[in-house]
Amino acid sequence: MSNAPHVKMRSWLFAPGDSEKKMGKAIASEADIALLDLEDSVVPDRKADARKMVAHAIASAPDRARVWVRVNPLSGHWTEDDLDAVISAGPGGLFLPKAEGGHDVTTLDAMVTPREEAAGIAPGSTKVAALVTETAAAMFTTGTYDGAPRLAAMSWGAEDLSSELGASEQRGPDGEYSHVFEMARSLCLLGAIKAGVMPLETVQPEFRDLEALETRARRVRAQGFRGMLAIHPAQVAPINAAFTPDAEEIAHARDIVQAFAENPTAGALQLDGAMIDRPHLALAERLLAEAGG
Repeated sequence: MSNAPHVKMRSWLFAPGDSEKKMGKAIASEADIALLDLEDSVVPDRKADARKMVAHAIASAPDRARVWVRVNPLSGHWTEDDLDAVISAGPGGLFLPKAEGGHDVTTLDAMVTPREEAAGIAPGSTKVAALVTETAAAMFTTGTYDGAPRLAAMSWGAEDLSSELGASEQRGPDGEYSHVFEMARSLCLLGAIKAGVMPLETVQPEFRDLEALETRARRVRAQGFRGMLAIHPAQVAPINAAFTPDAEEIAHARDIVQAFAENPTAGALQLDGAMIDRPHLALAERLLAEAGG
């Protein structure tokens, strides 16, 4: 992915920014990204204290590149104060909620750049992930993130969208998302691929059902997602497992690459009793690149 930093981004573990204990656990966990939250998990009266705590947690982290911050949305009046507090600490990136198009990422970039310069941080080094389906308006702009500065990933959310819609349920009796939320997931995936950034699956609130979590994570990975958000440390291991190619997948991908290397002019080949063509080669090469060879 074009703008993605050189760190793994399979699991993104949220931790409330006003809890030193939970932030410490997230940073010490096996999550690829510790996502310190200044938005929904912090009530207004705690925002100021949380900013200081988050800045300290970032500065104290052994690897700041994997510590990101979810700031408050641009539609409110807290984003500037969030950035004033955390950019100088050097987080790996920012998570922008309630984004309503690539122009919001451009706006955030313009806010971050002078703060990086003031802190002696290379402009553009603080990456951005955007939550792109949290409002009705946002659903119509998921395809506008091409070329957005700093953008490394896009994710979607059901909770804020259901609140805006006045929807009392997000899933049917079978546990699957209903149409409008499944559409949000699909639009996020398509928009992220169009923009050349990582598509991330949203959280699973039922954090104790780890078997269901891994099943869902494997299913969305098969659909094209590259990682998933988590709300509890116990969810990290199943997510990492689901988004890590196993030995059988890697071996099969290598067989595909080898088959086409031996037949460079072929458009389609037989392998293990099945037909494979150039799109299979592209998928195999991507899998091997993400697996490190």
